Amino acid sequence: MQVDHHDLYQDFPEMRDAIDVLKSGNALFVRQLNTYNRLTGKVEDLEEHDMPVADFTLEDMKKQRVKLKDDLYHILLAYRAGQQSVR
Repeated sequence: MQVDHHDLYQDFPEMRDAIDVLKSGNALFVRQLNTYNRLTGKVEDLEEHDMPVADFTLEDMKKQRVKLKDDLYHILLAYRAGQQSVR
């Protein structure tokens, strides 16, 4: 099965610098990103190896991943907004 990989750098290439800064200095961002990456790895592994799992379980994991990505994106937007107000 073809599996789409969900990497923040790939999904938000325009935010590469902000991701790097926040990864090195924002504990909330790091926790959320680590949780997002672990969950993404689990989902991709299940899909890639076509492992048996209840549909609702996989869908719930994907919904959690979308929520985490949305949270991360809002942190990135807030960081960039703060950076622009400094300029």
